[in-house]
Amino acid sequence: MEIFTTQYFGLFVIICLGFILGSIKFKGISLDISAIIFVALIFGHFGMTMPPIIGKLGLILFIYTIGMQAGPGFFESFKQQGRNLAIIATIIVASASAITFAAFWWTGIEMPVAIGLLTGALTSTPGLAAAIDATGSPLVSIGYGIAYPFGVIGVILFVRLYPKFVKADIKKAEKEYEKLSESGFPEIKSKTFKVENENVEGKSISELRIRSMTQAVISRIMHNGEAVVPSPDTILHKGDLVKAVGTEDSLNKINLLIGNETEEQIPLHKSYEVQSILVTNKEAVNQMLGTFNLWSNYQATVTRLRRSGIDITPSPTMRLHMGDKLTVASSRENMKQVVRIFGNNDKKLSDTDFFPIAAGIVLGIILGGLSLSFGENISFNLGLTGGILAVAMILSRIGRTGPIIWSMSGAATQLLRQIGLMFFLVEVGTKAGSQLVETYNQYGSQLFVIGGVITLLPMLLAVISAHFMKKMNILTMLGAITGSMTSTPGLAAVDPMTDTNAPAIAYATVYPVAMVLLIIFTQLLAIF
Repeated sequence: MEIFTTQYFGLFVIICLGFILGSIKFKGISLDISAIIFVALIFGHFGMTMPPIIGKLGLILFIYTIGMQAGPGFFESFKQQGRNLAIIATIIVASASAITFAAFWWTGIEMPVAIGLLTGALTSTPGLAAAIDATGSPLVSIGYGIAYPFGVIGVILFVRLYPKFVKADIKKAEKEYEKLSESGFPEIKSKTFKVENENVEGKSISELRIRSMTQAVISRIMHNGEAVVPSPDTILHKGDLVKAVGTEDSLNKINLLIGNETEEQIPLHKSYEVQSILVTNKEAVNQMLGTFNLWSNYQATVTRLRRSGIDITPSPTMRLHMGDKLTVASSRENMKQVVRIFGNNDKKLSDTDFFPIAAGIVLGIILGGLSLSFGENISFNLGLTGGILAVAMILSRIGRTGPIIWSMSGAATQLLRQIGLMFFLVEVGTKAGSQLVETYNQYGSQLFVIGGVITLLPMLLAVISAHFMKKMNILTMLGAITGSMTSTPGLAAVDPMTDTNAPAIAYATVYPVAMVLLIIFTQLLAIF
């Protein structure tokens, strides 16, 4: 009992000292939360150990929240730059494997030790498991133990120091990333037009097919000095004023269809109001906007939708996500019904339902444990990390299954992510620290040097390659490097550098690719 008390006491002492160390800046460089692992290495060297469950629990929480955060943007990211990110992963894993084979060939170290160095240098537990299974040799674990400490530290130092070395402008990189992210969602504007086209006279909005022809939404019409919220049956007459909401392109089409833009404004009818409504009702999540028949039932019009800081022109086929913000025009009386449909309860966004989190983790562990066999000697599974990451990304993309809301609020995600990361870094650091001196005395510096080269050289090759890939955003590149190195502590070192999700999305994109490649290469090397 006393041992466990000491361990838990040490856990939080390491965390406290890590935060103190991480807050210290030297020439503008600070380690932030990743400093915890350096404190843990020292404690581990002097005999402090942590129950493995602390590291596993921390890893599970951290990876699950990474998947939840990165999932919604993962698929779009893969469509936009998945090929380049996959190339980065291939360069890193293939070059690391080539260095491993060269070390085996030139230095005469045993292949199981060399493979262990490879998996340790890339900090891959699934790779280690595959290597042990493929070789059947305990020497793999020795190589892994030698290379792992610098595999952790080397990636952290690389991703923290590289932006300083090249004098990267992180703020500029954030703006470029946000601009790229929003390129698929042009800015939503509103303009007023005067009906001047003879062909529009006397025709209804549905007859003119304004929504399908222009992709704009008509939010207000003024006829004979009276402002009304339009319906599909509203008739347009010459001289009417029409307020439309949409992208610049869609508003230009309105201009061509109806008439010229005017500076005149349409006052809101006294019986109508425009309100922003949050989607917090579970029953509304993942439903198509058109299924609510808002105009037919409540004479209400959704003029725009804001999601993750981006304004989107709504369409009937658009599925709603928890936390979406709808701009709705309706009568004051009917607005109460519309609010009831969508929820508009910001407190629900801060509440955390732990059942979906636990269920998602259970599914991830099950998926990670499933194995696929290719012949007698080759098998593959995602492992604990890969399984949880894959399930979290899929569930965050799905959003809702029946009454279960898989997505998490930003505050809950950040809290669990920080707790998981701290626990993981402490356990990993103390474990690695306990082996540093022993492995050095037993095997000398040669294996440490080889492990260091396997860690650093592939990252340098990846950086060089990234410069030829349409000037890849540095935040995306750093996330891709940590994902290709399967380095969770590396991602933790990049994470505090930016307020965007660029590193996490890139990490989540390449991590499965890198893991599969590493398992394949370890099994190929085992043949020798």
